[in-house]
Amino acid sequence: MLNSYRIPIALVFILFAYVHPVQAQLTLSSPTLASGSAIAVENTCSGGDRSPVLTWHNAPQSTKSFAIVVEDPDAPGGTFIHWLAYNISAQTTSIPAGVPQTEEIATGGKNGINGFEHIGYNGPCPPPGKMHHYHFRLFALDSTLTPGDKPDASALESAMKGHVLATAELVGTFHR
Repeated sequence: MLNSYRIPIALVFILFAYVHPVQAQLTLSSPTLASGSAIAVENTCSGGDRSPVLTWHNAPQSTKSFAIVVEDPDAPGGTFIHWLAYNISAQTTSIPAGVPQTEEIATGGKNGINGFEHIGYNGPCPPPGKMHHYHFRLFALDSTLTPGDKPDASALESAMKGHVLATAELVGTFHR
């Protein structure tokens, strides 16, 4: 006759967590921008118009590349794109300040076409008046992308469809 043992439910959860570790949530941060705070003038058209340092942690293990999209949903004509970067290596955990406005990113990856119809980052530059919110979004992807040459937001969004493993967001504000 077999003995029957009852395994305490807490032990089952502990064993499951050991065998299947819980993935921490993807996070995005910047040493010069706290979420919900003002974007530094150097990162806007009123200053140097330089991209800020961005750092991330806890990407899913199956990540093959990252993409960054910076947008202003408060723009008078609808959501305005300030930066598209994609095919950033899965081994990368940060982007330095002042990424050049060239197709290729020196640390790996590519820049797309922003709403100003420029390659790379152009910072906040709203009309004088109300506060605008700028969403810096990081996407962990299960592949590298082929959105075509110098993609705009629509092309990048289409290429990312079905490939997003995780996202993280940092929101900054700016007004003139």
